[in-house]
Amino acid sequence: MQFKFELLYLVQLFCYITTRRVKEFCITNSNTESARFILLERIFPGRLLRQKENSAPHNGGIQPMEAKTETKIEAKTEANVEPTDNLDLNPVEIADGIYWLGYTNNNVGLHCNPYLIREGNEAVLIDGGSRDDFSHVMLKILRTGLRPAQIKRLIYHHYDPDLCGSLPQLEAIINTKELRIISHMENNVFIHYYSTKTPKLDFRVLNGEFVFETGRRLEFYGTPFCHSPGSFMTFDTKTKTLFSSDLFGSYDANWELYLELSAQCETCTTKRVCPQSNHKCPLYGIEQFHKRIMTSVTALSHALDVIESLDFERIAPQHGSLVCTRKDAETVIAHLRSMGPVGIEYLVAENRL
Repeated sequence: MQFKFELLYLVQLFCYITTRRVKEFCITNSNTESARFILLERIFPGRLLRQKENSAPHNGGIQPMEAKTETKIEAKTEANVEPTDNLDLNPVEIADGIYWLGYTNNNVGLHCNPYLIREGNEAVLIDGGSRDDFSHVMLKILRTGLRPAQIKRLIYHHYDPDLCGSLPQLEAIINTKELRIISHMENNVFIHYYSTKTPKLDFRVLNGEFVFETGRRLEFYGTPFCHSPGSFMTFDTKTKTLFSSDLFGSYDANWELYLELSAQCETCTTKRVCPQSNHKCPLYGIEQFHKRIMTSVTALSHALDVIESLDFERIAPQHGSLVCTRKDAETVIAHLRSMGPVGIEYLVAENRL
């Protein structure tokens, strides 16, 4: 039954989006798992079963650390995180009703994290991903048991293509009149160029919140110029999960789903290689990301003040690793506050202009 359910929406996806890319379509393998892959591979050639080791690095000029050959994920019991043995296939429930929908790619040096919040008969998709991410994200949505039409809101924390690129595909497969986009007026001007179909709302007009039918509430907090004028964050009051967008993001080829910090990280000076373990420093990529992406110390300091004012238990950024404890988040914040200039001031200080 679950396979038939997934197959129905995958066929809809095929009909709505990919008729120009596929001339012939058939499935001859009776194994349901193989059939799902064959279907997606016919629609999205090379995406799910691509050979990652042959992918060319593309990291915006940032030199990543050497990629690992395999990624092993273990749950952090103190954060009640669900373990998973296959990040590329299965959604990961990181909190009650919240699913991580990303995938591993240790070649690009920058990981993107779409999230789904499922509550009752409704769902919200946060930062849905790029055009090429769509096959991964939609397969994982289906594997939560959700019908795409149950997605009522698409939240975009800013307007970059790694968040918004799949908007036309999402609109086609959700295909309801009730769908709305929640963002900021400054973002909606640009999101409009991905698609004009879905009405776009400014979170400030919504009194800074979205409430599910069950009463579960999402709160929105502005973080202007971190990194765009309309940047903001989403806070789930039920699980105390903060979706921080670019804040707490990281450049990192050696990616892990969950950030792992030791006691020494609280006082250590950030370096590419940890002097204690001789492994990659878990904070180095975070600092490098913020130095390049954040526009000013003033903007970053304001955003960190907002974060510290919230009663969060975990942070789910749009890039990098999830921060599963408030203590680890406080360690990251301390490093970000002390790292020096960011944005244009950082480039001036480094003589990079």
